[in-house]
Amino acid sequence: MKARITVTLKNGVLDPQGKAIEHALSGLGFDGVGQVRQGKVFDIELTATDKAKAEADLKAMCDKLLANTVIENYAVEIA
Repeated sequence: MKARITVTLKNGVLDPQGKAIEHALSGLGFDGVGQVRQGKVFDIELTATDKAKAEADLKAMCDKLLANTVIENYAVEIA
């Protein structure tokens, strides 16, 4: 079973890396770029066969390690 976890900053949290990317894109001549927010993606392969247990485990992984839930949101997709 394969899963993808997408972690993004919550709205209202400052994103200095996103701002730097925004400025760099402008400097490279890409006009019309409004706001850039950066995040991270984790592709995880699981040996589990129970989808509900896998989803619970993935959420626990996010809560304990992969995301800082004070300032970040996460989404779990299982394929």
